[in-house]
Amino acid sequence: MTVGELLARIDSRELTAWAAYEQVHGPLGPLRGDYHAALIAATITNMLAGKKAGRKKLNDFLLEWDRKPQTWEEQLALVRAMNRRLGGTDTTEQGRRAADGHDQSPRDSAGPDPGRRRRAGRRARRGPGPS
Repeated sequence: MTVGELLARIDSRELTAWAAYEQVHGPLGPLRGDYHAALIAATITNMLAGKKAGRKKLNDFLLEWDRKPQTWEEQLALVRAMNRRLGGTDTTEQGRRAADGHDQSPRDSAGPDPGRRRRAGRRARRGPGPS
């Protein structure tokens, strides 16, 4: 229903009554569904969390509709942060430089050493070398 149709069918007194009802009983429509989904998500998360884990609040799960859009740089930074927290490896050139703490040699910038992964895998299976 459009705003024009709404105003043609409902007078200002009824609109005011609905607004007052919403103030007392909470949001109507899709926003109420967001609150229900957030409540379920918070309840399940807190139920499954360990005793030492911090408890999540309803607001931690509510959608934020009016946020400004992220730039691709901000999105990339978030993906890299999640990757680090999950124990992943950044195989991009920038990620390798950051892991080494300095710029790379020309050989490394052409791509990873194909034997490097195999050698690392053999060491991991055999265990550490002689001490």
